[in-house]
Amino acid sequence: MAERGSALVSADWLKSRLASPGIVVLDATVWLSTPLRDGDFRAISGWQTWSEHHIPTARHADLIDDFADRDAATHFARPDAAVLAQQVAELGVNAEDTVVIYDRDGGIWAARLWWMLRAIGVDARVLDGGWTNWLASGGPVVKGTESQSYSPVRGNFLLNHVDRECWVDLDEVERVVAGDAEGALICALGSDAFTGAVPTRYARRGHIPGSTNVPARAVVDDQRQLLPREQLHELLAPLVSDPGPLLVYCGGGISACLLALALTELGRGDVRVYDGSLDEWTADPRLPVSGVVPQ
Repeated sequence: MAERGSALVSADWLKSRLASPGIVVLDATVWLSTPLRDGDFRAISGWQTWSEHHIPTARHADLIDDFADRDAATHFARPDAAVLAQQVAELGVNAEDTVVIYDRDGGIWAARLWWMLRAIGVDARVLDGGWTNWLASGGPVVKGTESQSYSPVRGNFLLNHVDRECWVDLDEVERVVAGDAEGALICALGSDAFTGAVPTRYARRGHIPGSTNVPARAVVDDQRQLLPREQLHELLAPLVSDPGPLLVYCGGGISACLLALALTELGRGDVRVYDGSLDEWTADPRLPVSGVVPQ
């Protein structure tokens, strides 16, 4: 098990521990296509890229099917905690293991899986810079189906902890919007999506009224590493000083987790992710949206 502290580990840290017992590496990549029109939702599993090449010992974590509730109304709804724990064990994770997660899309998928796993007591970390920085640092790669990680032996991880404070639901967000509950709403989408200037994957363009826009992609540099602490603090200063709680959302609860990670690294312990995000909010015609650019 890794030492407690930061949610991040460096490429060098992982290189020196790849063969160590108790370290499980997961590739959480998913590919989302840019929407060409409103409602254009297309997600592709990262299995193919994993099978072509990945970090040695890494296993593919399927966030489309295995780590999402396929019966839910939203695309990436988190599964029940017991189901989530079962999927963790299926990937070979034992109770005392440290799980290191990476992706190939700027860290949003790694952060999403990290956020879900920490909520059920997994000692999970995110590889800082993900695949991009791993390659830049000279990290080794292997082909997927030729590695021992292709069919992991089931682990003994069991659910014994659920942190429900990691999440916020539709009812609570409605109360915050109405002024009946405390909380700062933060949208982690890009500015064009926030204002409604570009097509959305969801039912309606715009954002939840009263939201502040802090794009999640702004918290990482060109190598997809989290910004240095001083820069991060400067970027997120208004949120760091907000009385909170900080309720973070995006389109489907994915990018929100990267911003949640950054805020957690700065010491905020009251960050909650709205799991349904705009996927759920915009599907309900009675709920308002703001900032929509006229079509």
